[in-house]
Amino acid sequence: MDNLDELTAHHVVHTSVGLHPVDPVGVSASFFSLTVRNSDHANPRVSVAQTALAIARSTLWMSSARRFIDLPSSQPCCLVAGIISAPGVEQPVFQARAVMAHPEGGHVLVLDLTSAATEHADAYTSILEAVAHTVSFSNPDPDSDPGPAGKTATSRILDLLL
Repeated sequence: MDNLDELTAHHVVHTSVGLHPVDPVGVSASFFSLTVRNSDHANPRVSVAQTALAIARSTLWMSSARRFIDLPSSQPCCLVAGIISAPGVEQPVFQARAVMAHPEGGHVLVLDLTSAATEHADAYTSILEAVAHTVSFSNPDPDSDPGPAGKTATSRILDLLL
């Protein structure tokens, strides 16, 4: 936690810590981050594939699974998930990474979810995939960009709170 400010040098634009209940009276923790990377290719599908392939080829993976995700936005997205072993760290950790294209081009987003609770790998993979499905590329302030006439923007978070 002491080094979170160093993540900006790696183009990380958002981080959060999750606490998840574990039966009967425990808690597991996860770390989520959102990174924006420049795209190396003009075609968004190629950019996503190149980035996901680079992630999957990391020598840190002890085991991993890869697949494409169909998003409501129709933007290309690839998920890489599995167990990694970092140098100097005794316990392996679980990590799921979703790579998606920004619709305006020029960038890819990488969503990361990491946890030492490797026994919950399937649940964490589902969580990250669900988060990937909620990503939208719209201005959150409807007053500054009203969009098409008569169309009111909705908030999935607001829907949950109502």
